[in-house]
Amino acid sequence: MNHKVTIDYYSDVLCVWAWIAQKRLDELNKNLVDKIEIRYHYMDIFGDSKEKMDLQWANKGHFNGFSEHVLEAAKPYPDAVISVDIWKKVKPTTSANVHLILKSIELQYGTKISADMAKVFRKSFFINLQDISNLNVLYQLADKNDLDSSLIKEFINNGKALALLMTDYQQAQKLSLKGSPTYIIDNGRQVLFGNVGYRVLLANIEEQLNRPISEASWC
Repeated sequence: MNHKVTIDYYSDVLCVWAWIAQKRLDELNKNLVDKIEIRYHYMDIFGDSKEKMDLQWANKGHFNGFSEHVLEAAKPYPDAVISVDIWKKVKPTTSANVHLILKSIELQYGTKISADMAKVFRKSFFINLQDISNLNVLYQLADKNDLDSSLIKEFINNGKALALLMTDYQQAQKLSLKGSPTYIIDNGRQVLFGNVGYRVLLANIEEQLNRPISEASWC
């Protein structure tokens, strides 16, 4: 007997590997729409992007060196289009604001709309070089995609969106997740991290789909 498999997906919106993974998420949602439930969570990788560059890229070209790294990482993946000026002309200060907005959208409009907007925000940065650390930019993008920014602001003003985001950040730390993106399949039966191919994801999900709901334990 098959059961619906949950996937807890942790990422940072500014992470290039999560942008590369977007196509794989789209395919999973398309091909396994009635068999999986993806729960979207965010983690702190680019909470302070300048500090990250100062600590990790100071001797490797700083933002310019990181830009080259991002472009090189995405080169084998034609679906992950990236501007040649990524991290050069526009340098978002933090991913926390976009994560906060997405949690507010989740509260106001539901998980699917929030996931759709995460894709919009990623595209706006990686392709269109918009500063998605700027709240005004994020509100404008929400309005352009038929969402009401005034309703989104309500959950930010009352602290509920921030509380939900802090839960994500704290859970990522508690689980000692190595980085973005991370897939936790069926409440921890499988944990996959980084640049995981679609076929590997599909094989692990199908293994859980075909697993009996109740199994005898050796313990």
